Amino acid sequence: MAGTGLGSEALDLEKLRTAGAGLALAVLTSGGDAQGMNAAVRAVTRMGLYVGAKVFLIYEGYEGLVEGGENIKQANWLSVSNIIQLGGTIIGSARCKAFTTREGRLKAAYNLVQHGITNLCVIGGDGSLTGANIFRTEWGGLLEELVGEGKITDEVAKTYCHLNIVGLVGSIDNDFCGTDMTIGTDSALHRIIEVVDAIMTTAQSHQRTFVLEVMGRHCGYLALVSALACGADWVFIPEYPPEQGWEDQLCTRLSENRARKKRLNIIIVAEGAIDCHNKPITSEQIKELVVQRLGYDTRVTILGHVQRGGTPSAFDRILASRMGVEAVLALLEATPKTPACVVSLSGNQAVRLPLMECVQMTQEVQKVMDGRRFLEAVQLRGRSFENNLNTYKLLSSKKSSGELPKTNFNVAVLNVGAPAAGMNAAVRSAVRIGITEGHNMFAVTDGFEGFAKGQIKEISWGDVGGWTGQGGSILGTKRTLPGKLLNMIAEKIRANNINALLIIGGFEAYLGLLELSAARETYEEFCIPMVMVPATVSNNVPGSDFSIGADTALNTITDVSFFSLECMFTNTVIWVSFEHGPNQRLHWPGIPQTMITLQIKCK
Repeated sequence: MAGTGLGSEALDLEKLRTAGAGLALAVLTSGGDAQGMNAAVRAVTRMGLYVGAKVFLIYEGYEGLVEGGENIKQANWLSVSNIIQLGGTIIGSARCKAFTTREGRLKAAYNLVQHGITNLCVIGGDGSLTGANIFRTEWGGLLEELVGEGKITDEVAKTYCHLNIVGLVGSIDNDFCGTDMTIGTDSALHRIIEVVDAIMTTAQSHQRTFVLEVMGRHCGYLALVSALACGADWVFIPEYPPEQGWEDQLCTRLSENRARKKRLNIIIVAEGAIDCHNKPITSEQIKELVVQRLGYDTRVTILGHVQRGGTPSAFDRILASRMGVEAVLALLEATPKTPACVVSLSGNQAVRLPLMECVQMTQEVQKVMDGRRFLEAVQLRGRSFENNLNTYKLLSSKKSSGELPKTNFNVAVLNVGAPAAGMNAAVRSAVRIGITEGHNMFAVTDGFEGFAKGQIKEISWGDVGGWTGQGGSILGTKRTLPGKLLNMIAEKIRANNINALLIIGGFEAYLGLLELSAARETYEEFCIPMVMVPATVSNNVPGSDFSIGADTALNTITDVSFFSLECMFTNTVIWVSFEHGPNQRLHWPGIPQTMITLQIKCK
C-alpha cells in the first residue's frame, strides 16, 4: 500500500484544494508523548484545511474523545501556529480506561457524530492504534445502538455510516514494526548522545566506567543506536542478549580497551535488557560486576524521562510533517473497503501499510523473545535494526591477529572539501571495517594537497578510537581539486602501493573523483577502485538523498531558530551578521570561512 509522496507526479496540489470539501476529520494524540507530535498535529491540521475539510482537534487523547464537550474543538490555520518546535503535545495525551470498554466507545462515537466527523487520525503507539482499529470495526454497531437509544436518527446513522482511520506512530522507543523510524525516536537519541558526550569528559578525567540506562521498554533500538553513535564498549539489548558467560567477555573487553590506553569505558543498557535465559540484566548488576572483577571506579546514570523532553530534532519535525500530509491523503482516498492504515517510513519515503498487520508483527516480537528465538526477533525489528546491530558488532570489538584474514590490500582514506559533522565517524568506520576484512588502512591528511605531498601513514584500529563524537575533520581537509596534482598523486599511489581509494567529502570530493577517473587513460595508477562517501552540510552531492553532516547542520539551524523565536516572545532584538571571505559562498551553518555572530539586546 505505497503512499503518494509529495514529489509524485500524480499529486496535483491545485486539485487537492477542493478534494476534502464536505469532509470533517479529527486528530488526537494518545499514549506516551514524543517529540514531533506537535509537528504531526500541525501537518494534519493544515493539510486538512488546505484540501477544504473541516478539522477538529481532540484534546486529552481518547479521554477527550469519550468525554466530548470542550475537548473537541474546530481548528483553523492559526490554531497550530508556532508549535512545530515544541516538545510533547499541545493537545494533551491521556491513557483512558473508559475507551477500552464498549460503553466508552459508544460515547466516543456519539461525540464524533455530533460534529460530523468520519475521518480520524490517531498519533500514538501500538496500543493506541489497536484501539482505533477496534473503534473502526465496531462503528456500524455503535451507530445502530445509538439509534436504538434514540440519541441519533436513522438518517444520521446512514450519513455517517463509515469511519476512516489512519495512524501515525509517535513513540521514542521505535518499537513499531513496518517503519524504519517512529516520530520522536531521533529526538530521544539526541538527548541520549548529549548526555553521553557530557559524561565522557568527566569519565576520561577520572578514568571511570559509566553504565548508562536508556528507555525503550522491550525494544533495544535506543540503546543500540546510541551505542553505535558514541562508540560504546558494550551494549545490552533485549533482542540480542549476551551469550552464556558474558560476564567474562565483558570484563575482558573493558580491560583490553584500557590496555590500549583508553581512559574510560561506556556501557549502554536498555531498560528491558535480558540474558539468554530471559532473566533481567540491570545497571546495578553490571556496575557490581565491573567493580568486583576489575576494580574500576564505576558509576550508573539512568536517563529516564529526559529522553522524552526538549524540542524535537529537525529530522522529527520533517518526518512528522511529511507523515501528517500523507495521513490526510490516505483519509481522502479511503473507502469502506479500505483497511485502516498506518503511515510509515521506508528508506526516505512515506508509505501506507495495513495497520493491524504492523500491530500484529509488533506484538509477535515479544512472543518470539519470550520463546528465546532472538535472531528472529532481530529480523522482525526490521532491516534498519538488523543493519545497526551488525555494524555495531563489526566496529566495537577487534578480532585477534590470528582471526583476521590477510589480503595485503592497501586502502587510502582522505577527506576533501569543507569539514562536516560525521566525517570522523565515517573515517573510523572505514578504517575498522577495512582492518576487519584484512586490509591495510592508510590515512591521508589535508586532502588531495596532502596526498600530493606524501602525507600518508598507516592507521590502526586504536588510532580512530573516540573519533565518533568529534566534529570537523581530524585528518584535515581542503577544497583543492587534484587536477593540477595528478602526477604527484599518481607517484604517491605507486610508492605506497595503494590499491583502493576512499574519499569522504562534499561536492569538491565529487569533482575530484571525476578528475581522477578521467585521468585513468593517462595514469594507470588511477585504475583502482575509487569510492566517494558524501559528507557536506550543503547536501548537494548528486545521487544521494542525504549527506553526512546535513542533519547536524539542520539541527543547529533549528536550535538557533527556536532561540530567535523565544527572543521574539520576550521582546529581545537579534542581529545576525555573516562575515565571509572573498569568493566564498555563504553557508549556514558549519563552514569555517563563515562566522556567525549573535548580538542580543533586550528592550
